[in-house]
Amino acid sequence: MSNAFYKVPTPQNETILNYAPGSAERAELKATLEKMTAETIEIPLIIGGREVKTGNLADCVMPHNHKKVVARYHQADASHVAQAIEAAAEAWKTWSEMPWQERAGVFLKAAELLAGPYRQVLNAATMMSQGKTCFQAEIDSACELIDFLRFNTAYMTEIYQDQPLYSPAPTWNRSEHRALEGFIFAITPFNFTAIAANLCASPAMMGNVVLWKPSDTAVYSGYHIMKLWHEAGLPDGVINFIPGPPQEIGAAALNHRDLAGVHFTGSTKTFQYLWKSIGDNIENYRSYPRLVGETGGKDFIFAHESSDVQALAVAMVRGAFEFSGQKCSAASRAYVPSTIWPEVKKRVGAMMAELTMGDVSDFSNFMGAVIDQRSFDKCSAYIAHAREAADAEIAFGGDTDGSTGFFVQPTVIETTNPHYKSMCEEIFGPILTVYPYDPAKLDETLELCDSTSPYALTGAIFGRDRGDLVKMADRLKHAAGNFYINDKPTGAVVGQQPFGGGRASGTNDKAGSRLNLLKWTSARSIKENFVPPHQHPYPHMLDS
Repeated sequence: MSNAFYKVPTPQNETILNYAPGSAERAELKATLEKMTAETIEIPLIIGGREVKTGNLADCVMPHNHKKVVARYHQADASHVAQAIEAAAEAWKTWSEMPWQERAGVFLKAAELLAGPYRQVLNAATMMSQGKTCFQAEIDSACELIDFLRFNTAYMTEIYQDQPLYSPAPTWNRSEHRALEGFIFAITPFNFTAIAANLCASPAMMGNVVLWKPSDTAVYSGYHIMKLWHEAGLPDGVINFIPGPPQEIGAAALNHRDLAGVHFTGSTKTFQYLWKSIGDNIENYRSYPRLVGETGGKDFIFAHESSDVQALAVAMVRGAFEFSGQKCSAASRAYVPSTIWPEVKKRVGAMMAELTMGDVSDFSNFMGAVIDQRSFDKCSAYIAHAREAADAEIAFGGDTDGSTGFFVQPTVIETTNPHYKSMCEEIFGPILTVYPYDPAKLDETLELCDSTSPYALTGAIFGRDRGDLVKMADRLKHAAGNFYINDKPTGAVVGQQPFGGGRASGTNDKAGSRLNLLKWTSARSIKENFVPPHQHPYPHMLDS
């Protein structure tokens, strides 16, 4: 097929369905949930397009009903990693050379399939295995993933159109954007189905091949994503699905000479381990692996005395407790002037009294359970610490119940110590710690906000006076890669707020932008001389 330059469709953000009572989407999702919940499926590895069953099985369970097994999945070992690398290398030969328009066509088709027949399948899978409500799943596994696929093809177009500005006669200068040599190792989290899919899709879109290690608690939705790629026409071996023990799979991938890059979302500690391992092996690789990581956060809300107290209270509740706080962008600490805190506290408490928690198949619930026993125990420990601390107290919430599901009640801790444990450490659960500060010490408290945490992912400021907002934004310039003014510090939208942070929060390569896609291509500069010189002397060498 011709390699002529085509323009992909102009992307627009997918409309978020609201699942109101009586709506068609509500009825369809309810029916899909009922059908899928009644089944317990077997999930194989997928290597080179083939289903591989290892016999080493693990369970996928519902966080809100941990006795319910929705799937049993086969786990890979080092030998399967080797098979996947071999299959990817074979696929690379044709995929990396395929015209970019044809690669774009695969992912544009995937977006349309997801907007249609796959929408409720992915939503149901995300609700069942990751505990999201219908609305949180709709935002994630439907709309955000559709947006990633549509917008990234447009960004890819921009990259390929980026050519040298000048070619003096008789030359022609041009740039060729090549796939990386080797494979990309995608290590993906449980909390966003869209992120998991994008960590595979964005390198593949640029002509690369991928080994995909999904989170153990998101294998179920990952398997349905693999079905989506297949239906969209992705050639066998381009993305290879290898769930299993992280250390064994990671070691086998990181030690291979053909590792071309790592696309990672997860903990800061794990990413630092990956970086160090690659550094220790650097002389063994064919090329320098590209490293893209989005890691932890200790995201803040910083309020000025002039804040709209109702808007601030809503941002605290929504920002901290949607999806049980299991977002790297979730509000985890808040600095509120002591003069307005009593009123803000009253309004936060009133809202929290109305928050419902339970089985996400009950659409009236605001939130479900945390993801697993480890998360439940971690959150419980922070709550227990606050109950005993001399410089902190439980303002709201604080109950836990792990008998049926991993349920942690939305909790607000109030502290007199800006360095209190839960003001500094990442929790990844529905716990918000508030430090009421003396508004006369605004500058000092801004410094505390900036320096307390090693992270710099998201943050929000609240206030009315533009001068105050400018002052706070300037002082917190490096404290967050995604910064919000009079809004909650979470909910970035592809095409509107490219996402990523600095410091210990990652490499800030901005998922959902061309900055991320640039990591997965290697440029070749080409100069062609139409009339090359035939004599070797330069003018200054000639006789006068």
